[in-house]
Amino acid sequence: MKGELTGGCLCGAVRYSLREGLRLNAYACHCTDCQSRTGSAFSEHMLFALADLVITGELDVGEYDQPSGAHSRIHGCARCKARIYATNDSREGMASLRCGTLDNSASFVPAGHVWVKSKQPWIGLPEGAKVMDEQPRSTEEWVAFVGLA
Repeated sequence: MKGELTGGCLCGAVRYSLREGLRLNAYACHCTDCQSRTGSAFSEHMLFALADLVITGELDVGEYDQPSGAHSRIHGCARCKARIYATNDSREGMASLRCGTLDNSASFVPAGHVWVKSKQPWIGLPEGAKVMDEQPRSTEEWVAFVGLA
């Protein structure tokens, strides 16, 4: 998706715009961490340059040490607790947007699916979908897997 993107939280207290810049195509993550954090079977993300994000409204932050050792910070609305984006110390200057918070979220079809080895068995993926048992380990591998938006 080219151009500026806009979105916000469930209650409307937080709004954001994501300027056109370095961003990757959306992907679906089926890891058990995402399942626990969302209370759902998977989550949809898009990696982007944090410097391109402009937010209005009050955020709070939750922190978590991932099994990989990376320290994650999950930023969301202080009022309704909707998660907006996350950062981790292994991808300096990058963040992961929660695509469901985009105003035009239905336009973002995942370019790939990661952590399919922990995918819920009742979730069916489209024929020919790009899948990975785990996830790319470097920025270059991410770009190769999902591509630049």
